[in-house]
Amino acid sequence: MKQTLAILVTAILSHAAAHSFAGQAEIVEASADCERSVCEFTATIRHGDTGWDHYVNRWDVLTPGGEVLGTRVLHHPHVDEQPFTRSLSDVGIPDGAKKVRIRAHDSLHGHGSEEFLLDLKL
Repeated sequence: MKQTLAILVTAILSHAAAHSFAGQAEIVEASADCERSVCEFTATIRHGDTGWDHYVNRWDVLTPGGEVLGTRVLHHPHVDEQPFTRSLSDVGIPDGAKKVRIRAHDSLHGHGSEEFLLDLKL
């Protein structure tokens, strides 16, 4: 019984450690290719994806005030592809906007603690 309990506790702690090791998703680079008031964004994200239970599942483009302008949904983990780069096209930009914020989101921690601030050239 003690050996079974020890194995169970070890398995639980290993699982928890794997999740905490992955940490929060981080935008390491971003760019925008804009034509008039519509942009295509490219973001490079780093995260220790561990599998389907802990991975980057989306990233957002926001105004400085927090309005979400577009979201790129990521449909699978990128365990063996780190960092990885994905694009989001046809994002409308409000008149007069000079900057956007880009943030990543993972399935366990939610939004990353740091956002990427990007100057726009419209």
